[in-house]
Amino acid sequence: MSAPEDWLLTQTERANPATRLDAQHPGERAWSEGNLVRPLIHGATYFAELFERIEATRAGDLVLFTDWQGDADERLTGEPGSEVVKVLGDADERGVDVRGLVWRSHTESIGFSAKENAQLGRALQRRGVEAILDMRVRTGGSHHQKLVVIRHADDPSRDIAYVGGIDLCYSRRDDAAHGGDPQALDNMADEYGDTPPWHDIQAAITGPAVHDVETVFRERWEDPTTLRRSPIVVLHDRMRGLDTTPDPLPEQQPPPPPAGRHAVQLLRTYPDLRQGRDYKFARGGERSVARGYTKAVGKARRLVYVEDQYLWSGHVGNVFAEALRRHRDLRVIVVVPMHPDVTGLDRNAQLLGRRRAMLDMYRAAPDRVAVYGLENSAGTPIYVHAKTCIIDDTWASIGSDNFNRRSWTHDSELSSVVVDPDGDYALDLRLTLAAEHLDRAREDVDALAEPRAMFDAYAEAAAALDAWHACDGVGPRPPGRLRRLEPPKLGVLQRAVAVAPYLWIHDPDGRPRPLRRADRF
Repeated sequence: MSAPEDWLLTQTERANPATRLDAQHPGERAWSEGNLVRPLIHGATYFAELFERIEATRAGDLVLFTDWQGDADERLTGEPGSEVVKVLGDADERGVDVRGLVWRSHTESIGFSAKENAQLGRALQRRGVEAILDMRVRTGGSHHQKLVVIRHADDPSRDIAYVGGIDLCYSRRDDAAHGGDPQALDNMADEYGDTPPWHDIQAAITGPAVHDVETVFRERWEDPTTLRRSPIVVLHDRMRGLDTTPDPLPEQQPPPPPAGRHAVQLLRTYPDLRQGRDYKFARGGERSVARGYTKAVGKARRLVYVEDQYLWSGHVGNVFAEALRRHRDLRVIVVVPMHPDVTGLDRNAQLLGRRRAMLDMYRAAPDRVAVYGLENSAGTPIYVHAKTCIIDDTWASIGSDNFNRRSWTHDSELSSVVVDPDGDYALDLRLTLAAEHLDRAREDVDALAEPRAMFDAYAEAAAALDAWHACDGVGPRPPGRLRRLEPPKLGVLQRAVAVAPYLWIHDPDGRPRPLRRADRF
């Protein structure tokens, strides 16, 4: 059993005096207690629950959401009538106050979703929803937060917030079988097929922390920083009749009543916007994601378990490497995509970032670090989009942030961290994920509670599946979905060419110059 104050950031450690996020918390506490958090593994699980929760809202209720990428016709249940725009539009017509912040995005010509996000914003506005296209980001940056808040006028005990990595868009509605979402993105790398298998996680939060998630939305909604800077974009918005002025939100209600025993801390990233601009609620930015992970990893003694989309850069690798050098019993397991979702020079840039992080860790402890990819039963790689980290079965995060410098300094991010005084939440999440990746029933992995046993079980399962593939799939396929990954091999010329796009495009630095020079967060 661990006290939250041993693991979580204090208000001083958050280092953002401009925010009101912790105004409800006493003293130096920067977290809320009395919550219940449920990990929703797989987009299909999350979407089905989200559909039911929004359908149950009535006049006077409040629904708030942010989105990095959105598709108006993505079906939350797979059935007609569950499209995102219809579900939110119908709620608004019932008298629910629905507000959304959708990242305006960069152009599709460089692999982003400006067209789709604009279509979602316009479609929702036509239905009466106040969905604002938000481009208050650093140059080349994004709003990467993915949250939904539902508050009920007549029964605050039903209030709920969702925080994680799952966008309201194509490809996210996959399940444990990992056959992929039939409504699939068309810009994924060929290795993932026509309906890319997709592994993701969202946290469902009830209790006082719902108020905190709502505050995250309200700070962005109410910020006076201009929504867009380009005069051409301003003209286009006016010509299309887009609403670009957020209306005032209703008064924020007190936190919901306690629902459990989980301590929940919200960690965020906001960049230093520069060019004479700044967030009113984060002067010079906020880097509590980087600070929170660094503090927690520094306390690790037995096992750090990570599932992440990227795992890039020396900054991230160094955090793990230092912990591995200090504690000889510590092991690190990382699950990432087998292949980047891009091709060409962009792929080499991403592989360079992965190579740097992996080499940093392997140099520190070659026998106590293992990195894996996933594949489904048909042998198709599973795209790991989950962003979760579990440390010593005590500290567990689910959020939008990845293990890279971009997520720690440059884009807007939001992660929910749970410390459970009963010690069950983090362990159960770890073993549930292990059961899926090993193709076992949940009750058949209890022995893997011992960290070394899980480290060895992953290694054995991956070795068996790798050997089966090496023999061209002769004989029965071994159970499990894990494939062992080594640091990417890039030639000297490939690395040299990839450095610039990696540093300036894929993994940029959004810190103020003094922090950058000191290499601090």
